[in-house]
Parts: sequence; C-alpha cells; structure tokens
Amino acid sequence: MVHCNLDQADAETELLLRLKATPEIFKMISDCSAAELSGQRKLREHFDQELVRAALSLHEARTKAMGSLPQAEQLWLTRVGLEQSTAWEVARHKAQRFAGANQVFDLCCGVGVDAGSIAAHTNVVAVDNEPSMCLRTTWNADVWGHAGRMDSRCQDVSGDLWADRIVHVDPDRRAGSDRPTKRLELYQPNLEWMQKLTRTAAGGGIKIGPASNFLQKFPGCEIELISLHGECREATVWFGSMSGPHTFRATVLPAGESLSEDPLSAWTNTTPTPGAYLFDPDPAIVRSGLLDVMAERNNLMRLDAEEEYLTSDQIPSTAFVTAFRIEAVLSNSVKELKHYLRKSPSQHYEVKCRRISIEADVVRRQLPTGAEPPRVIIFAKVAGRGAIVVAHRVTGAS
Repeated sequence: MVHCNLDQADAETELLLRLKATPEIFKMISDCSAAELSGQRKLREHFDQELVRAALSLHEARTKAMGSLPQAEQLWLTRVGLEQSTAWEVARHKAQRFAGANQVFDLCCGVGVDAGSIAAHTNVVAVDNEPSMCLRTTWNADVWGHAGRMDSRCQDVSGDLWADRIVHVDPDRRAGSDRPTKRLELYQPNLEWMQKLTRTAAGGGIKIGPASNFLQKFPGCEIELISLHGECREATVWFGSMSGPHTFRATVLPAGESLSEDPLSAWTNTTPTPGAYLFDPDPAIVRSGLLDVMAERNNLMRLDAEEEYLTSDQIPSTAFVTAFRIEAVLSNSVKELKHYLRKSPSQHYEVKCRRISIEADVVRRQLPTGAEPPRVIIFAKVAGRGAIVVAHRVTGAS
C-alpha cells in the first residue's frame, strides 16, 4: 500500500498508473524490431507520444537490469534509479542483518532493491520524497513476492530523526550532479543528518560509497566494506543495535566470507624473497584496513611495507585473495621483461599494479606474443625496490 497525500501525486505517478493499466504496449514493444523501436511509428499509431516515451524508457531500464535483478522484465525501474540501486547480491547480504527486526524503515528507497530484499525477512516501510518511487518500490515488492510485508510512505526523510526505529538509508550521492560525490558532506540527506541518525535511531545501516571520506566520521559504529566479484561496491555504516563489536568489517561476495576485527590488532612482516605464490588482496579487505589481520590469520607476508601484494609458499583457504603462481621476479625494467619473454612469448598478457604507476595498455602492446599460455605481469614493490613479477593466475583459486 502506498500512503500518499492527493497533493503529492505528480504527473510521473499518473503516467506510471497509465503504464500499468496498459500492458499491451509492452507486448507490442517486445514484438517490434530494433528499427521499429527506433522510429516509434508503429507504437504511436496505437498509443500517445507520452505513453510511448515512458514505455520505451522503462523497457530500456528493464533490459539493462537483465542478469542483475531477478524478474527484471517485470520490474518498475528508471535509468537513474537502476544506476543508484544496490547490487542484488549486496542487498541480500545486508538484508540478513535485519532479519530479527519487527519492522524496518527503508529511507530514500528509490526503486526498492534494498526494501525488497529486507522484506524477504521482515516488514518494511519504504519511504521516499518522490511519490513515483514509492509506487515503484511497492510494485517491485509485489513482483518479488513480498507485497504482504511492504508498505510505502511519501515524505522528506530529513524532517524526522526516526527515534527508536530500525532503519536502512540510501542517501543520494549525486547531489544534483551526474557523477557520485565522495564527500559525505554533499550527500542528501547530509553528513550531519546521518550522524544524528546514528545517535537517535534504535539501529540500522547507512549505505555510503566505498571511496567516500568515512574515516572518523561515525564514532561507535561499524563500517562494513562489501565487495562483489572483486569490486568494492559499498560501505555500510551499521549503528545502534545493528552494529558489530569492531569498527571495521570486510565482506567478499559471492563467497560470503567476512572478517571483523580491530585493524591495529595485527602487523604483517615483510620478506625480501617472494615465495612460490603472489596474492592480490580483495579491495574490501584493503579499504577496511584489515589486510594485516587477514594476512596474519593466513600466514601471509607482505612484499613491502607499503605494498598490498602478499606472498607465501602455500595457497591459503580464503576468498580475500586471488592467487598467482610466480614464474620469475625481474627488475623494474620493461626492456628486461621483453628480453625474458622472447624465449617463450604468451598468447595474452594481463598487466597489474598497485603502488607502481604504469600504463598497462602501453606495456602490454610492447610485449612479444606467441603460443604459450597467458601470463600475468605484476609491477610491485619488493623489499623497497620496484620489481616485475611474471606469474600465472591459479585456476580455481579465489
């Protein structure tokens, strides 16, 4: 159910209601060729221009969501709403923490990916200042089979501090711009509002960008860095009853492995001699500051005090690293690298770096090619000096 005052209903809401009442337009779109969709002539013979534009826009968003959201062909989306929405796997992971709550208020709900995921576990009130977004969230929850646990409300979330509520918040990171900002002060609602929320609400989570300036901004809270398929997708500020015992947590998806600890509780030793394997750490473990904790638990060593690459003679049982078998360690000289590879050039090269700045495509084009299996060329600091590690990705490793 959508709770919305009559004066809140806008043109977009009315258009959405017309679209939902006209399912035949989507059947016609699916039967049209690409050329017919581009010209729109066939569609406009049967439907007015405004409805055609809205239907094509929705069709485009649904097409983009294929493979990333379940039942994408039935969802009510917008291009911007889809771009700003939480990745489905990340939303499902976060939703598990709300399973014990009687009711959760999902603030700034957008198209409702987080709200729909949380509704799989408990009752949700989705809140947004746009009536059309409230409508989309309600309809999407119905598509995902959670209509009985979903309610929605149109209001400005910043006008309430949500005292004693369990909440999830997805602030607007674009703040009128086409690109997300890294400054929490520019979020809407802003940093001050978010900080007050962590002190007044009973508990909850705030979705922020993983590259945002969150350090020391949320005292007493737990910040979870979440990666998906090797990309750090989100930082969630957990607070109140939803917070864990430590300041930072790292989680890697889809493996589901999670690590929570004090980042200063461990310090990894360095080695001047790399072992049999080099390990590239997941960005969530790096951004959370828990690299040394993870390395210590898995008997790994750093190649350099300022380098995130790790090494060992054994492959650890953790999803927090990607393993590479070392073939050779050369000086930081592309000339020496080319000379080494001429003896048995590979079909393809993957070029990686962290602390040494290089142009991967430029280096790749200089390397000799041949029939040997692909290699990974890693520019890294080893014991204070630049080096090039020739390696092979370990199949089946994280």
